[in-house]
Amino acid sequence: MANLAASKERKSVATAPPSVVKTVPQCGDTQVDHQVREISVTYSKEMMDKNWSWSTAGEGEFPEIVGQPKYLADKKTCAVEVKLKPRTTYAIWLNSDKFRNFKDKYGRPAVPYLLVFETK
Repeated sequence: MANLAASKERKSVATAPPSVVKTVPQCGDTQVDHQVREISVTYSKEMMDKNWSWSTAGEGEFPEIVGQPKYLADKKTCAVEVKLKPRTTYAIWLNSDKFRNFKDKYGRPAVPYLLVFETK
């Protein structure tokens, strides 16, 4: 009976897991200034504070993190200070199969997202 009840639950934006709606730098950008000092990710919903998973990906380098990530006043955007190198491809998992700490305020993990960009 429980499965039948769950399958009848109304699907909506409110019940869907959070997903990435914007990144800075933008995913796929190949002309990022290596002097950029912050990477940010904005989700579709308010997120749980002090919960994040900025993870390495085998597809590129991981930026040097300076300090701790933080959520901005909108509670949807998480930003982290970084040091980038010129002429480098960066790949960052925002959540992954293994790490799922980006969560909405109700504890639902965000859909994993691979952020890839290159510095000029």
